[in-house]
Amino acid sequence: MTKRRLPGIFYNPLSVGGAALASVSLLTIVFLTLVEVLQAHSPAYIGIVSYVILPVPLVIGLLLIPLGALRERRRLRRGQPASKLSFTVDLAVPHQRNVLTAFSSITAILLLFTAYGSYRTFEWTESVEFCGTTCHSVMEPEHTAYQNSPHARVKCVDCHVGPGAGWYVRSKLSGAYQVYAVLANVYPRPIPTPIKNLRPAQETCEQCHWPSHFAAEKKYVNTYFKSDSANTRWTVALLMKIGGGNEDRGPAGGIHWHMNIANEVTYVATDDQRQTIPVVRIKSRSTGVTTEFVAGDALEGADTLRARPWASMDCIDCHNRPSHIYRPPARIVDQSLARSRVSTALPHIREKAMEVLKLDYTTREAATDSIAGLLREFYEREYPQLLESQPALLPAAIQELQAQYGRNFFPRMKVRWSVYPNNIGHMTDLGCFRCHDGNHRSADGRVISKDCNSCHTLLYQGTAPVPQTLSVAGLPFEHPEDVGDAWNEAPCVECHSGQ
Repeated sequence: MTKRRLPGIFYNPLSVGGAALASVSLLTIVFLTLVEVLQAHSPAYIGIVSYVILPVPLVIGLLLIPLGALRERRRLRRGQPASKLSFTVDLAVPHQRNVLTAFSSITAILLLFTAYGSYRTFEWTESVEFCGTTCHSVMEPEHTAYQNSPHARVKCVDCHVGPGAGWYVRSKLSGAYQVYAVLANVYPRPIPTPIKNLRPAQETCEQCHWPSHFAAEKKYVNTYFKSDSANTRWTVALLMKIGGGNEDRGPAGGIHWHMNIANEVTYVATDDQRQTIPVVRIKSRSTGVTTEFVAGDALEGADTLRARPWASMDCIDCHNRPSHIYRPPARIVDQSLARSRVSTALPHIREKAMEVLKLDYTTREAATDSIAGLLREFYEREYPQLLESQPALLPAAIQELQAQYGRNFFPRMKVRWSVYPNNIGHMTDLGCFRCHDGNHRSADGRVISKDCNSCHTLLYQGTAPVPQTLSVAGLPFEHPEDVGDAWNEAPCVECHSGQ
């Protein structure tokens, strides 16, 4: 007879079953953990099974072991015989053989379906639909903007979670309260950007984008329209100095100098969205020399600022809205006019379209009705003959503006362009001017430049859609409206933030 290592009360069907359940769960967790560690690109949501689902049967199995032992001890105290664990199967008996065959076949089929179901579950939890529509009304703004973004074919989990168990656990822990907030309907509107919980861009963005290998320049044409009766076109063509950090591919410099592997840029921000940056440090990794730049209005409190958390600059500091872009009214209308989806033949359409888009509507339905009603009222009052001679112009404009409103404004979640600063450029948000304001100085008198030519060269500008004056050396900027030198004395956002 085999010697038992545990007290006899543990040898009962309930305890043994619990031990078996716990063992299978534990082995599965170990197996999935090894898969996650050893694979270079394991499923991002494999941890939802390893760390959320499987621990449940593991704990149940562990609880069943003492529960079965207590139950067995009570049986013995009442004088009942000890539980029996042994059973025999005689394959010579047709009935027992048939039962065993049926049981084995059904078990094998269930295991196959379970394996297939687990695979499909992994696929679903990694899908955009799972991220964007599970909490439909909450994530509607992000999901809609994502579908109209340059990263519409990149899975949400590739950027927000990435591979590996460590960041999966961190993302779930940071999102634990969010799950409760959604269920209890106490989540903030709009949802704040989780800047502090974002994974470093080197582990996500730079798996596809390689800053050190960016080089040369890129032509970028912006088409604007004036808010006059003729909706006058104004074109600005820029040669963007993309640059990079690999001297083998050309001179190192340009915009992506900030990501140069030979330098380290760190900074202190005094707000959660990192729009106010009073202190910047630049360290050369080749020489070890560190230069600190402090904003003029922060000199007296510089020591206190240095004690705050420092952030390392990476892609997301500028490309902070890579997939969830909510465009401001001016940009919406300008692009619709440039693509002829809204006709410039409608007098004052740019001005009036911006007015109806900027209004604070309570619901999307109210916005849809008001956009149509307000525009019709204006043109029926001011330009009735135009509506009679060209009846298709206004309905087409209304349809386009209603569609654009649905892609960029979400009244229920209080989401619009103004609640999420976009750091690319410097028109409607501070963007580049957070540091490049001409106000950050080093101890030896150097300044973080405000010169427009630091990042781009102005090739041509004016009312003609094709260039009439072209300069590779760069033209001085000319504001479309007569504002004197005001455009050079204050950041663009002071006038354009409401557009």
